[in-house]
Amino acid sequence: MEEDSGVTSHTEGLNGVSHECKETEELTNGHSNHRPVINGLTPGHSVKEHANGSSLLKSLPISALKQNGLLQSLATGGEQPKTEEESAEVEQAREEWEALESIQPVVSEESSPTPLISFNEALQHFQTTDLGEVLKNIQPTIRRTGLAAITHFLFGPPRLHRELLEERDLVFAIAQCSLDNSQAVHMRVLQTIYKRLTGSKQDCPRFGTHWENVGFQGTDPATDLRGTGFLGLMHTLYLVMDPETLPLARDIYKLSQHPTQNFPFCVMSINMTRIALHALREEALSKECNRRQQVVGVLNEFYVATFLHLYQLWKSQQKTISDSGFVLKGNSLCFTPGLRKPSCFQNHVIINNIPL
Repeated sequence: MEEDSGVTSHTEGLNGVSHECKETEELTNGHSNHRPVINGLTPGHSVKEHANGSSLLKSLPISALKQNGLLQSLATGGEQPKTEEESAEVEQAREEWEALESIQPVVSEESSPTPLISFNEALQHFQTTDLGEVLKNIQPTIRRTGLAAITHFLFGPPRLHRELLEERDLVFAIAQCSLDNSQAVHMRVLQTIYKRLTGSKQDCPRFGTHWENVGFQGTDPATDLRGTGFLGLMHTLYLVMDPETLPLARDIYKLSQHPTQNFPFCVMSINMTRIALHALREEALSKECNRRQQVVGVLNEFYVATFLHLYQLWKSQQKTISDSGFVLKGNSLCFTPGLRKPSCFQNHVIINNIPL
């Protein structure tokens, strides 16, 4: 019987790798099968079969690896000279990265919530502001002539004491001031009202539909201040910041959110300010102002009493927004010039033991 013979041949593989091809002869049931062996692997056999020990993998010699063009390119790629454009881009990227590492985080002032402001602090702002030009346009009293002037003098309320005129004029001057975005105090008042009503801890944008949630008619509260100016916001601030009136403010705000009895809270508050200003101009509050030797405090409490009356009427009589015109008209007629106190409050709660 002749010996098995094998023929070995070398072929040039991809990327310069030399593949060793060897034909083998197997005898199976007397038949001869010739199968080529390439790099130690027999075609048709999986790698698993060789990995399991049925066949041994033949490794490429180092000399063959050295002839591999791809490996040579990878091995020497880092040593290849860079083009000027690539070098410039790399250098620019390095400089930008180093600059990025040197940047220090800056905490923006706007990131911290605006602190709440009290009524007295906001009032002090106007007391120390030059309102000379505004004071020229105020109308602190009703101008009467003829018989009306005589009747008012004889049977009307007492005149306000001279030492209180400056404080009264300040009130009407504030009512002439518009909301100023450049004034930090103005913005703090606005933010304080929103936070106290909603319970939010963060500032809200100056414009947006969120203002409608607290009872303004649109996205800019400034458009609702016609007729009362900044005094409308000052009274709302007093209502939500005074510890004694805060529970009332929350009750009124809760009612304003009622599914059927809802009403715009801040707009209604501004209407209460308008009624209070009318009472002060009619001199219906002069007697109480003279007794207490102050104007702002009396006006604030009259505003609260007016809002309280509206709240009780609205809640007890199941009023809705369609009744608002009638209710506001009734509230504005609650006092009559010349009476000792507004008639609508004779049977209502007296705030801080002050008869109104």
